[in-house]
Amino acid sequence: MSTPDWINRSIAKLLPNAKKGDPLASSKARAASLPRSTGQRLEATLRRGQEALSPRVLRRTLVELQGIADPQVSEVEGGRRAMGVIQWYARTTPEQRRDAWLLMSEQFGPDAKKVSAAREQYDAAQGTGDEGSAEIRLRRAFVSPRTRLLKRFAVAPQGMRFLLELRSELLPQLKTDKRLVALDAELEGLFSTWFDLAFLELRRISWDSPASLIEKLMHYEAVHDIRSWADVKNRLDSDRRCYGFFHPNLPDEPLIFIEVAFTQAMADGITPLLDEGAASVDPASSSTAIFYSISNTQRGLRGVSFGDSLIKRVVETLHEEFPKLRHFATLSPIPGLRGWLGKNAAGLLDKLDDKERLELGQALGSTPPSTQSLLTALEAPLALPASSPVRQMLLRCAAHYLAQGWGNGKPLDAVARFHLGNGARVERLNWGADPSAKGLKQSWGLMVNYLYDLKRLDKHRALLAQGTIPVSGDIESLHF
Repeated sequence: MSTPDWINRSIAKLLPNAKKGDPLASSKARAASLPRSTGQRLEATLRRGQEALSPRVLRRTLVELQGIADPQVSEVEGGRRAMGVIQWYARTTPEQRRDAWLLMSEQFGPDAKKVSAAREQYDAAQGTGDEGSAEIRLRRAFVSPRTRLLKRFAVAPQGMRFLLELRSELLPQLKTDKRLVALDAELEGLFSTWFDLAFLELRRISWDSPASLIEKLMHYEAVHDIRSWADVKNRLDSDRRCYGFFHPNLPDEPLIFIEVAFTQAMADGITPLLDEGAASVDPASSSTAIFYSISNTQRGLRGVSFGDSLIKRVVETLHEEFPKLRHFATLSPIPGLRGWLGKNAAGLLDKLDDKERLELGQALGSTPPSTQSLLTALEAPLALPASSPVRQMLLRCAAHYLAQGWGNGKPLDAVARFHLGNGARVERLNWGADPSAKGLKQSWGLMVNYLYDLKRLDKHRALLAQGTIPVSGDIESLHF
C-alpha cells in the first residue's frame, strides 16, 4: 500500500461521510487541521479546537482595537481607549493574549489595493517631475493601521511598558507561528525609533541610587550573578563605576547597564574583580578600565541595538573624569565555546601534525586522540598544568573559534559579535579566569579580553565587514 493511499484511508476513517480514497476529502481534512485565520474566525459562530477566544469575544476585541486606531479620534482619546484594553489584557491567559496578537497582526495591515496603486504610480513616475510626490504616496500607503494602533498604546500610561512586555512574550512564538511576524516587525521598527540614542540618558548608578533601582540591577545582571547586597555594594563602590541608559518613559529602569573596574593592567580573571574584601583602588591613578559585565534588561527590545553607543559614551565619560586612563578593555565570557567544540573537535584534531597528535594522544591516554577522550580530559580544566598538551589544545581551539568562527556572515559567538561589531579586537585568552560553575559550563573557565583601541575602531570594523576578524598577534599565533 502506498503512503498516499494509507493517508487517504486513515482520513476516511475519521470522516465517515467521505468516500475511501477520495483526494478531495483528504484535502478538506488537511485544511480542517490547520489553524483558522482571524478572518475566518470572525465570520464563524463557534470556536474550534484550541482557539482561546470565541468568535463573539474576538469580534468584540476587534471593535475595541479598531476604536483605539480610529483616525477620527484624538491621540489622547485613543490612549484612553487603549487603557481599557491594557487592563483587559492583564487579566487574560497566554492563549487569549495570543489571539489578541493575531488580531493586531492580521487585521491591521496596510491596504493591499492602495499599496499596489501607489507602487504603480511610483514606477510610472520614475525620471519625471512627479517622482518625489509618488514616493510620498507610496510611503504613506505602507503606513498601516497597526502603526497607529501601537502608537496609541504607547500614549497610554504605562503603555510603553505594556508594549515591551507584549513583544517579550511574543518573541518565543515566532518560530512556530509566522502569522505574528508582521506585528513583531512593526514593534521592532517603532522601538528602533522610540529608543533612539537621541532620546536616551546616560546615568551613573551608584550605592547612593534608590534601593528599587539597585534591586533591578541585581535582578537583571546577566553575566556574573550578584550574590548579596554586599556584592552589589562592592560593584557600586566609589572605586567602581556602573552606567546605564534610561528612557523618559521608563525613568526608573535601565535598558542596559555596564559595570567597570579600574586596574593597572588588563584583567586576567574575574575573581579579583568581584572580591568584596579586595583593597580599594584609586581610579584617578589607574591606567586601564575593564568592562566586566554588560547586561540588557528588556527582552522586548531584541534587535534594537544601543550597546555600542553605551560603550562609546562610557569611554568618553571615563576619559573626561580620569584623564590618565589609556586602555579600555573587557573581560568577557565565551558562552558558545563548549557547544561549538563538541561539534567541531574531530575536525580540529585532524589539523594537528604528527608530533602534536602523538603528544596529545599520550596525554589523553588515547592514540590517536579522539573527540571523546579530549572532552573527557577537559572536565577538570583547572587541574591541568600550563605545560599540558590538553590545556594547549583547548587554548588553540578557543583561539580558532574566536578568530575563524563565522556563521551567516557574522562571528559565531554572541559576545564576540557584540564587541567586534563595536570595533574591538580579540586581544587575549585567559586560562581559569572564571572558575564558577557557570564559567566552567560555558567555556571550561576560559575568558577573553576584547581591546577597544580608540584609534583603530573604524579600521577593525572595516576588517570585520570584509570577513576578517581583528585579532592580536597572540591570538593569531594560537589558532590553527
